[in-house]
Amino acid sequence: LVIYVDGVRFGPHHVIVAIGVDCEGRKHVLGLREGATENAVVVTDLLTDLVSRGVNPAWRRLFVIDGSKALRAGIDAVFGANHPVQRCRNHKVENVMGYLPEELKDQVKTVMKAAYRLDAKEGMAKLKQQAHWLQSEYPSAAASLLEGLEETFTINRLGLPPKLRRCLGTTNIVESPTAGVRLRTRRVTRWKDGAMVLRWAATALLATEKQFRRIIGFQELWTLK
Repeated sequence: LVIYVDGVRFGPHHVIVAIGVDCEGRKHVLGLREGATENAVVVTDLLTDLVSRGVNPAWRRLFVIDGSKALRAGIDAVFGANHPVQRCRNHKVENVMGYLPEELKDQVKTVMKAAYRLDAKEGMAKLKQQAHWLQSEYPSAAASLLEGLEETFTINRLGLPPKLRRCLGTTNIVESPTAGVRLRTRRVTRWKDGAMVLRWAATALLATEKQFRRIIGFQELWTLK
């Protein structure tokens, strides 16, 4: 039902990881590629590989991504434009905070998190109002807030229950397995090359997969289905 895609760093190397969630809320490692989510070639290669190994692009799924434009374009190119895409709200908040002074960060972060709990129309109106307030003094923060705004409210428009929205609003599902990967690779101090990174990342992910738990709110996944 859901495919999460996010990047992981191993020293100077980047790896893109795709994690799937089935109808019962169980998580599965679907694939990985060396490279960053901003690399269109790598992104397309990963998504094409998922299709070649049985992820049917004709079935509608929810994609949860970090906000990379290359990743967003890759989903349309490989799976088609009829799949709903949710932008990670944590990444969005971090991006906006990067353009603000310390004294404003807590205030704007509170507004953003409160808006994400509203219905899509009202929440987007709140954030557009916030962007208008930021526009004159912090135009880059305002632009970052408005960029991809609609896709930060995809799960709200789908009418999903609040408990399920908590889990589907960010790429934390990927970050949890990658924490297990880091635990298993923490003693590696020198990454020789990309092949070594892929071997360790794949092996650690498969080992971590054995300890995966079902996602929060899995009982309500029928509403997404």
